[in-house]
Amino acid sequence: MKKKGIFEGIKVADFSWYAVGPLAAKHLADFGATVVRIESTKRPDTLRLVGPFRDGKRLNSPNRCGYWNEMNSSKYGVTLDLTKPQGREVAYRFVKWADIVTEGYTPGVMAKFGLDYEAVRRIKPDIVMFSSSGQGQRGPHAQHPLFGHVVLALSGLNHFVGWPDRAPVGPYGPWTDFFTPHIIAGITIAALDYRDRTGKGQYIDAANVEAGGYGCLGSSFLDLTVNGREQIRMGNRHPTAAPHAAYRCQGEERWVDISVFTDDEWTAFCKVIGEPEWTREPRFATLAGRKANEDELDCLVQEWTANYSSEEVMVLMQSAGVAAGVVQNAKDLHEDAQLRARGHFWWLDHPETGLSSYSGAPFRLSKCEPDPSPAPCLGAHNELALREWLGYTEAEISELAAAEVFQ
Repeated sequence: MKKKGIFEGIKVADFSWYAVGPLAAKHLADFGATVVRIESTKRPDTLRLVGPFRDGKRLNSPNRCGYWNEMNSSKYGVTLDLTKPQGREVAYRFVKWADIVTEGYTPGVMAKFGLDYEAVRRIKPDIVMFSSSGQGQRGPHAQHPLFGHVVLALSGLNHFVGWPDRAPVGPYGPWTDFFTPHIIAGITIAALDYRDRTGKGQYIDAANVEAGGYGCLGSSFLDLTVNGREQIRMGNRHPTAAPHAAYRCQGEERWVDISVFTDDEWTAFCKVIGEPEWTREPRFATLAGRKANEDELDCLVQEWTANYSSEEVMVLMQSAGVAAGVVQNAKDLHEDAQLRARGHFWWLDHPETGLSSYSGAPFRLSKCEPDPSPAPCLGAHNELALREWLGYTEAEISELAAAEVFQ
């Protein structure tokens, strides 16, 4: 039996796909909400098809993608063919059952099935619904379908990542796909509170370009509008710190980040590395001097770090009050003592992929622990959901199955 969660009693009809909407709904599911993930066997969520797959093998199954499974833990899975009138009728019952409806398609897609907000609130006036799209529901570019990598470019983030003399490289992966969901989840909770206080529903129009991009560039906008200065790519450097970079250490692809901002930190840094003669040269005595000679400074620092492991450098620097951290890879993260102490990784036993490790919630609640369960296989809970929550009889479910509604 699942533990009582902080969102127990909250019901979610999750029509979203890929990452943003599913991850926002996952936070509710992991903490007790009943979230039904609604897909189609004809056009399942394409995230199911991209991998990584258990043992590197898809095996012609839609249920083996670790990426999809991580985004959809603790949910129930239902398949519906919304091109069929009977399938839409079932979807409408899900709307009437739910407190929250989610979707993440290009504006206009849900309207084709009678599931846009105006239609949904006619079914249930106090419904809370969120739509997650690239650039929002209105405006000259709203109809442009976008994925995370394109959102990064449009949001301006790519412009700031890389080196001044090279092309933009962009942050790792579709970064906004993992930033925006946390904002949506918080706003959705606020909308539920508003509903409980006023009896009125709410429509949340979330634009990924705005939520995951523009919101991170406040200092750049301020610099432009106040100082008339356009910031550029700086690689690993910082305008008020030196040394400030990732330095190679012993081992293959082992690096450590070091950041020195103040004169006291510079003095401590020099002591850690043994105060070689070059550290006493006048050109390195001030921040301005170190910035003016930063190329050579970085080479000299790396000559020292190359003799140690990244972990050794981190400990030596941190012990002296200098900011430093190992550039961790996936293996490092999975074995990270801090993450393990906080119980960040969950081991969930999936019907097809077996016992696997998943990233848990990025927050802790003092009075409530999560009670996660594995992501659902495609259509695994069709009968359960229709019978227990929507009130269909066994005969009615059989009729729907014969009409191929669960496709």
